[in-house]
Amino acid sequence: MNCEIQQEKARQLRADILKMLYLCQSGHPGGSLSCVEILLALYYNSMKIDPKNPQMADRDRFVLSKGHACPALYAVLADRGFFPREDLWTLRQYGSHLQGHPDMRKTVGVDCNTGSLGQGVSIATGMAMAAKYAKADYKVYALIGDGEMQEGLVWEAAMAAAHYRLDNLTVLLDFNHLQIDGSNDEVMGVGSPMAKYESFGFECFRVNGHDVDAITQALKASVFGKPKFICCDTHKGQGVSFMVDQFGWHGKAPNKDQYVAAMKELGVEVDG
Repeated sequence: MNCEIQQEKARQLRADILKMLYLCQSGHPGGSLSCVEILLALYYNSMKIDPKNPQMADRDRFVLSKGHACPALYAVLADRGFFPREDLWTLRQYGSHLQGHPDMRKTVGVDCNTGSLGQGVSIATGMAMAAKYAKADYKVYALIGDGEMQEGLVWEAAMAAAHYRLDNLTVLLDFNHLQIDGSNDEVMGVGSPMAKYESFGFECFRVNGHDVDAITQALKASVFGKPKFICCDTHKGQGVSFMVDQFGWHGKAPNKDQYVAAMKELGVEVDG
């Protein structure tokens, strides 16, 4: 995709995310909006997937370790054709296959159940180990949040991934510096993610997390004998001026006035 198409796709996905959350009046806008370009780089430019054959044995696997950002993942899966876009408007409703956190038993295209922070990246490490054991050539990608880096499981997974030389594993960080209770530094400082992952033995890259081309380039960089870490500098609530860098939008759905204003910023007119 060229730059203009990427920007239009990101705008569309952000509008779908906000509509989902407004209709169910529940969920997490901040971290969903911040990772849109990361998912674009993965699902449109990098990963080997087939929506017509979602259980393809040699498909690449993706684990949304920060599972609360699932509206972004659902929007991408629908856009890629894994299920109808109309399903998005049933998010978190009774009987919907779109749960408040990803559920592989219900949603086509989801490779792993996630919710408890830290567990997803640990499972992804196990998936990558399994691929090595089976001599399979698929790759495994995990997206974590910076608040999630406060979980010990993240570092146990990093230690194992480096020890077993899992060069088929890529860990991406949605580094927006905020979590549900405030800034990372106020809650529990995470220091330098780059320095930490380098010390654990990862090949590390740092990119603008809202630049699809930069993320794609890092994803495609050849690495041998090491797992890969990509620190994506992002803004929580990206795309909506009154949500940007505001931790209060971590887990709060917009009311009607806020929804109308946000959609207007994204170029979508809705009834006020």
